[in-house]
Amino acid sequence: MDKPPSPRLPSILVVDDNDVTRMVTKWFLANFGYQAQCARSAEEGLALFDPKTHDLVITDNSMPGMSGIQMARDIKMLSPSTPILMYTLDPPDDASDVDLVIRRPAHLLELKDAVDQLLAIHVPGQIRPAPPNPTDQPKAGPGL
Repeated sequence: MDKPPSPRLPSILVVDDNDVTRMVTKWFLANFGYQAQCARSAEEGLALFDPKTHDLVITDNSMPGMSGIQMARDIKMLSPSTPILMYTLDPPDDASDVDLVIRRPAHLLELKDAVDQLLAIHVPGQIRPAPPNPTDQPKAGPGL
């Protein structure tokens, strides 16, 4: 008897030109059971984006070359249902192509709550990562 395939954990594309911010965000999300793939630029993020793989995109706005909001517009044209969270020091004046903006610096738990919220809305029935043991929870500090 064939076993049904196991549901997969949510996959997040993290796009930020700042190496520290990108890696800390990926590490933080992994501690909560999310799978994260990273891109160093909006162009790279757009090339990596796959609506069959990525359940959510987290992006900075101000990056060399293409901005995060330009990338968000292109992703929404390809996949209107993919939620996009902008996590940035410099939000655009018109953020209509993103689902939520979090202005940095922000506590990383605020980012996690926003990810949980967006995935619950846009990916109904998605398997939620199990909450970590409170003793294993990362020390998020004031944020990035």
